[in-house]
This record gives sequence, C-alpha cells and structure tokens, in this order.
Amino acid sequence: MNSLISVQCATKSYPMGSGRLEVLRGIDLEVKRGDAICIVGSSGAGKSTLLHILGTLDRPTLGKVIFKGVDLTRESDEKLAEFRNQSMGFVFQFHHLMSEFTAVENVMMPCRIAGQSLKESRIQAEKLLDQLGLAQRLNHYPSEMSGGEQQRVAIARALVRKPEVLFADEPTGNLDTANATRIQELFFDLKNVLNLTLVVVTHDQAFAQKFPRVLKMKDGLWEGKQL
Repeated sequence: MNSLISVQCATKSYPMGSGRLEVLRGIDLEVKRGDAICIVGSSGAGKSTLLHILGTLDRPTLGKVIFKGVDLTRESDEKLAEFRNQSMGFVFQFHHLMSEFTAVENVMMPCRIAGQSLKESRIQAEKLLDQLGLAQRLNHYPSEMSGGEQQRVAIARALVRKPEVLFADEPTGNLDTANATRIQELFFDLKNVLNLTLVVVTHDQAFAQKFPRVLKMKDGLWEGKQL
C-alpha cells in the first residue's frame, strides 16, 4: 500500500462568542510514501492547522487521520506522543532549541525521551550534525550559532529518530535569503538521501515552486482542483 497518511473530511472549529470559528471545513488529503508536498495560501487559510492535524499535534473536531491503516484520532495522547517520537519529525519557523543545552544535546533529546542510552544517543546526534555540516558546532549553545546554523540543528533534531515523514511550517520564514536558500536545498537533499516523505507549509513562492505537488488552501478548503 503506497498511501502513508490519509485525511478524511477533517474539520476544525473553535468556540467564538455565541458561535464557532471554522478553520478547516472538510479537508481530504492523501499523502503517499516519498511525496514532497507544499501547502500554500494566505494567512488564516488553515495551513498550519492542517499540518498540526496531519502530525497529530492537534486533533480534528470531526474527521479522521489514518496513518498506514491506523486511525490516529482514536489513539490516546500518550500513544500519539510515542508515535510522533518514532515516526514523525517537525521543523518550525522558530527553531525552538533549548538555550541551556548545546547543539548535540538538543539533537540527542528525542533519543533520550525514547529511552536510548546516553552513548547511543550522542553517537546518532553527532553523526547527523556532521552530515549537516555542523561538526564544529557540536558543543556550541544556540546563542553562539547563526540563525541558519540553529535551524540546521533543529532539522537534525527532527531527523535523529529517522522518521518516515518530515513536517515543516514556514521553515525558512525567519532566515535571510542566503540562509533560506541553503535550508531549502537541504530539505530536498535530505529527502532524497533519507527517503523521506516531506510536507511543508510556506508563504515563499520560490520555495513552493520547487515542489512537484503544490496544494493551495483558502478559507479552510482546497482552492481549485488538487492533484
């Protein structure tokens, strides 16, 4: 079966005064293994909400999220946390590194949470940071690194558990043009080398044009025919 994630009629709404704010209005989406998907649309279209639901960081009000045949909407929060740690990686606009830990310690964190030994976790983290060109930054703190370096550390942290799918929400939105271009190229290099499935939300049209599959959202729905 080639389908990795299937979203079926996902809606998301929040109480607002006497009514409800409808953010997603019945979204269907099939993500196949190896896909590289970019989701675009204006602010408030529902892009980030959909990404969070795809990645089980949030639950739909109605609808289902199926991962390899398993309905994730029926799983407990504890099971979902374990599932995310093993199968999914996340990169956001802001790197969310822990300032009191070094680069290698930040990258080790998902491994330690999963119960891996300190030695094994460090070996994996160092290897990945080396692959991302940060071998000289292992023991540097976030405040001692550039914005592009910090985002590469965040990407390493997202990939250290060898996830099947990498989600990214405006991953270059906080970087200058040169660093943004490097990070964008890095995403596609990693996708090919690690055989990742990639789902990215961005406002950057130049970045979006590099994807073979671009989906546009408007007012909580797909705009136009989605391929």
